[in-house]
Amino acid sequence: MLLRVTSGVALLSAGLLAGAFGYGAVNLVAGFRAVPLDVRLTFHTALMQTNGLVMQTTMAVAALAALALAVQTRGRRRLVAGLACGLVVASFLITRFGNVPINGQIKVWAVSGAPAGYQAILSRWETFHELRTGTAVLAFALLVWLVLTTGRARVSGARAASS
Repeated sequence: MLLRVTSGVALLSAGLLAGAFGYGAVNLVAGFRAVPLDVRLTFHTALMQTNGLVMQTTMAVAALAALALAVQTRGRRRLVAGLACGLVVASFLITRFGNVPINGQIKVWAVSGAPAGYQAILSRWETFHELRTGTAVLAFALLVWLVLTTGRARVSGARAASS
């Protein structure tokens, strides 16, 4: 029962994380590019204010749930859950040391205007975003595989026991 709950929390939180980052990568970044710079900076700043707590909480829950799943499993499943946990932590580290410092710059630009060469900095933000999106999606995919194969292993084991 505990393994099922842990698996559910891990899937939900990792799925929300991958979905949020994926939505940002596909839709928000395209939207950012389509609007005037002042609109992008204002919206980006407002978005980061609301995203901070939500995304940090989602990353923490996803990492802890994947870690708990690793503790509750053995062998290859433990390795896969641990790898998923590591990928979520990588998403956090990329965010914290890549995107967040640039978000701070963007916040200043929204008030004072962007400096010369701002395009390269925004491009770097997008690269960090693509990296954290990739690590989050891969973590989610690993957890989906883990849960699907765990259920299949139980069914196979139950069939063998009843034969």
